[in-house]
Amino acid sequence: MSDVQTVVQTVSLDLERPLVEDGRWGHNRWHPSISPIAVIAPGERVWADVRDGLDRQITPRSTDDDILVMDMSRGHPLTGPFYVTGARPGDVLEVEIHSITDHGFGFTCVRPGAGLLRDYVTGPFLAKWNLHDGYAHSAQIPGVRIPADPFLGVVGVAPSADMLRAYAAREARLADSGGDVLAPSGVSAVPGDEWVAREGLRTVPPRETGGNMDAKHLRTGSRLLLPVQVEGALLSFGDTHYAQGHGEVCSQAIEMPATIQFSCRIRSAREDGRWKPTAPVILAAPPPRGLGSRVVTTGLPVDPSGANRQMDINVAALNALLQMQDYLVHELGFTPQQAYVISSVAVDLEILEVVNKPNVLVGASVDTAIFVGAEPGDQVSA
Repeated sequence: MSDVQTVVQTVSLDLERPLVEDGRWGHNRWHPSISPIAVIAPGERVWADVRDGLDRQITPRSTDDDILVMDMSRGHPLTGPFYVTGARPGDVLEVEIHSITDHGFGFTCVRPGAGLLRDYVTGPFLAKWNLHDGYAHSAQIPGVRIPADPFLGVVGVAPSADMLRAYAAREARLADSGGDVLAPSGVSAVPGDEWVAREGLRTVPPRETGGNMDAKHLRTGSRLLLPVQVEGALLSFGDTHYAQGHGEVCSQAIEMPATIQFSCRIRSAREDGRWKPTAPVILAAPPPRGLGSRVVTTGLPVDPSGANRQMDINVAALNALLQMQDYLVHELGFTPQQAYVISSVAVDLEILEVVNKPNVLVGASVDTAIFVGAEPGDQVSA
């Protein structure tokens, strides 16, 4: 952005304390009544600490068993909201990400019943990552190094009161028809006041106002356009990741706390002729340079019974991932749990084609340069 000024704001957190113990600078539900933690002007650069997406329930001392007692209602701890002066309903907020700095530690969990391979890979399994010199290394997955490509998993603005009710109503209808929906809940809600506990939207799904998009395009140098629904936009951040494959297939990337630097500008609704997106748009910075060739497995929409499911991307994605799982386990010697983590943090699910009916084709691709050092099958204790 051409109008960025010098750093004028800093939000420093005690990252040793989870949000549920210190909620002064954040929240874990979406609601327009949540008070802003700071007022920022367009063009100002802001530094802000961000907690990991599980609110410090996993630390360098954690074990596999700690996964079984996690309180998933604590996710995602967000830093914010920030009130952006001049932002009004109907505007578009443009958020630029200037830097994302790790704090040296990350983790990936395989939780029982979680992720795309929940029926195929058992948990619990915890990979703890040492983040150093541009790579992530884990004693639990020897022979692998994951190059840094940090990004923000959650960036969003507050819904208006009307749209909060509309989003809640459509998700309730989906739940009534058998959909997998997290309803509003006061359990571990921050802030814990009555309105947020009763009405606050959970942060797990993305919506038109942004939120948990888990798109690795949201890296340093990228810009995000968000439709504004409330005065000041009420912008929040969280769920920082060191690296992730497109799809985040085990439900986690390399999760980490971080310090971010960002700035905003406003695309005013009063400017004639400007494009006004109604859902998030990412103006993505280029990724880090690729390091090696790629192995790409593919999947067709054919279910386990052998039935052809016309253009079913979910079935095709599962089949592509199962083929990648077989490659990592039987060709390279990883355990199923190690392979599942690798797929979540380094394998990209990609739609290869959607025009050749009845079969959409989905690919799962991995950069072979991540496989280095020790033999993949070696078991190394933490």
